[in-house]
Amino acid sequence: MLDTLHPFKRNYLDRNGNKLQYVNEGQGEPVVMVHGNPSWSFYYRNLISALSDKHQCIVPDHIGCGLSDKPDDSGYDYTLKNRIDDLEALLEHLDVKENITLVVHDWGGMIGMGYAARYPDRIKRLVILNTGAFHLPVSKPFPWALSICRNTLLGTFLVRGFNAFSSAASYVGVKRKPMHKDIREAYVAPFNSWANRISTLRFVQDIPLKPGDRNYDLVSDIAASLVKFQDVPTVICWGLQDFVFDKHFLTEWKQRMPHAKVHEFADCGHYILEDASDEVIGHIKDFIAETEASKDVKQESVA
Repeated sequence: MLDTLHPFKRNYLDRNGNKLQYVNEGQGEPVVMVHGNPSWSFYYRNLISALSDKHQCIVPDHIGCGLSDKPDDSGYDYTLKNRIDDLEALLEHLDVKENITLVVHDWGGMIGMGYAARYPDRIKRLVILNTGAFHLPVSKPFPWALSICRNTLLGTFLVRGFNAFSSAASYVGVKRKPMHKDIREAYVAPFNSWANRISTLRFVQDIPLKPGDRNYDLVSDIAASLVKFQDVPTVICWGLQDFVFDKHFLTEWKQRMPHAKVHEFADCGHYILEDASDEVIGHIKDFIAETEASKDVKQESVA
């Protein structure tokens, strides 16, 4: 069933002895899609199918997620910097160094924009889906459910013992209608044991909330880099019923990226590509086409 729902060739990159699985479908200008926690490349399956006729769609599974290896702490340091390093290594391996359309969701925003901060000239467009690339907004309380997972032994037991984070997300992450059983099972399938749930916990534990937390300065640097992208075409598609990446995050994105075209979905949640797949994919395809047309017009006017 998983192969039917996720029908893409499995490719692997060796990352210091760990296999990083990635999708690499289609030809043309690259579209790099970066997932978050607790999902994997499966989240982008419909977008890959929609864009791969004209674009090279590159979608990694972060180490510890999806079809990638899931080492313990002795085999991988589950931290933001390493996630960005992994993405950079993959794109270097594929010789993808220009005209990137970067699509980010959840932790993918921090990872993807962390890469973009290193190489701003490589980014042609940004597609932002319920994510962040800055510290928790001042107006946003840290969600209690994340606090339990991040800071308590109970959270560790629930996440790694019962797959509470991934399982709960598959229910509360959609709002229009429940996920079909097969889809929900595909989301949680990679996280099928205590050992294989390490990344879902480490992602939450890696959230920096105050100066001195690991990665706090890195997140500050990523946030400061966003000003470099205010001339980069950007579209934001946002589910307003996301209990983490909610209106507070969206407001900050609007402030930091005032040029962005914004589509808000009042009846959708965190997994916006599940709740409103057809609409969001339509907006993304239109956005790519419009920005291509705009570029062509500019080139003609210069000539």
